[in-house]
Amino acid sequence: MQFIDFFLHIDQHLFNIVNQFGGWSYLILFFMIFIETGVVIFPFLPGDSLLFAAAALAATGKVNLNIFVLFAIFLGGAVLGDTMNYHIGVKVGLAASENSFFSRMINRDKMEAAQRFFEKHGGKTIALARFVPFIRTFAPFVSGGSKMNYRHFLLFNFIGGFAWVTLCLVGGYFFGNIGFVSHHFTLVALGIVLVSLIPVGIISLQSKLKKA
Repeated sequence: MQFIDFFLHIDQHLFNIVNQFGGWSYLILFFMIFIETGVVIFPFLPGDSLLFAAAALAATGKVNLNIFVLFAIFLGGAVLGDTMNYHIGVKVGLAASENSFFSRMINRDKMEAAQRFFEKHGGKTIALARFVPFIRTFAPFVSGGSKMNYRHFLLFNFIGGFAWVTLCLVGGYFFGNIGFVSHHFTLVALGIVLVSLIPVGIISLQSKLKKA
């Protein structure tokens, strides 16, 4: 319940975090993105909405958040998170997902969706997956388990991370404080997630139709 409340009112909770921890808030935000992208068992952590909310708060000037520092720490967290996730995939391999203990800690449907996404789009998956919740957490793990060329992975990792962070921060900074958006932030956050989950639904539907 606390997690759901944090997600639905992420702007308010983020405001409280910054006021309580001051400059240390940047480190907290870095690790939130790093863990969401870098640890395959935590794909449910907020990503898009966190970036959007942080940029919106920075734009108000009511909290001590610098948009350029936010860009640096979010880009760093996103790129380093995916890099760690890739190496985890290399070390443990996709076979680990068949382990009874490990399989209980991940969402098998989302993992399979990430594998199909990877098979369809190849290396571009790493960049495209940035904009799809759950898939962006599993994609680097799948690419590592599939032994994707590391330099190839790094290129798409950076391109995807740069595009994702830039788009979310620009959107939050310039549109997050429009009257309707700021007063209905919960609906906006849910809308961001629902729209970004459309590709997952399409891939799952295509898979079911093929099996049928």
